[in-house]
Amino acid sequence: MAVLTVRNLPDEVHRALRLRAAGNRRSTESEVREILASAVIPEQRIRMGTAMAAITRGNGLTKEDVFALEKAIKETRDNKPAEPLRFE
Repeated sequence: MAVLTVRNLPDEVHRALRLRAAGNRRSTESEVREILASAVIPEQRIRMGTAMAAITRGNGLTKEDVFALEKAIKETRDNKPAEPLRFE
């Protein structure tokens, strides 16, 4: 984990942080971590699985379609390991 030192923090800001932390039943250090995280990490991050599910829902695929695709893939697979891509 990284360590961050904040120099020249005004007393008024430090006091406000301590009060906010106490109100949230956290240490001042924990409160600062929470503030920083909420400032730089979006609340609604796009997750890959969620995005892919939304795309397929929009295409009207049914579970039966998915099962048919999986069955076709299994039937055509020859149990050989995949070969790496060649960039020649």
